[in-house]
Amino acid sequence: MARQLVIGGFYRHFKDKLYQVKGTAIHSETKEKMVIYQGLYGSYEMYVRPYDMFLSEVDHIKYPDVVQKYRFELIDIKTGKSLEADYEENNQNMESEKSEKSEELEELEESKESEELEESEESEEDSKLIRFLDAYDYKEKLDILTSMRGELNDGLIDIMAESIEVAVPEGDITDRYNSLRKCLMAHTKYEGLRLRQ
Repeated sequence: MARQLVIGGFYRHFKDKLYQVKGTAIHSETKEKMVIYQGLYGSYEMYVRPYDMFLSEVDHIKYPDVVQKYRFELIDIKTGKSLEADYEENNQNMESEKSEKSEELEELEESKESEELEESEESEEDSKLIRFLDAYDYKEKLDILTSMRGELNDGLIDIMAESIEVAVPEGDITDRYNSLRKCLMAHTKYEGLRLRQ
């Protein structure tokens, strides 16, 4: 089964930059299908790339040291981990899962309420992260980070740090939170000074 593009999905380029797919478009002259995506770093520039190229595999002859299979790999924004392996594994196991489907449906019905609660918590966490990434200034980013303190994990901290182009050292989650917070406070301070001039 061919890979499918996820509109609104978060992708990691094989050169380790994060992007969010905004949509697709058709080239006005060639009618080629294109992907519109935004960099989640620096000045958040928008890019356009042919659909097939976006979903293609990395040229491992040209880039022999790259481990990632695809040029752009769908990731879980909360953890920063690839969803591609899960996607391929699910396709390979589809036949064996069909026989177990009726049992799973019963289990799903029983756990539906707990899943809905988890999904609402996850969507709230996702919306906070998106608010952080879209925040207009560093003060707003700092406020959002503070509100997320109890929900943070290494993946979220990595994404937030990369979006403001800082490196947060590996270690205890509290230390990483404090390090990112200090960076944002410094940015806030200097942003305020720049605006006063």
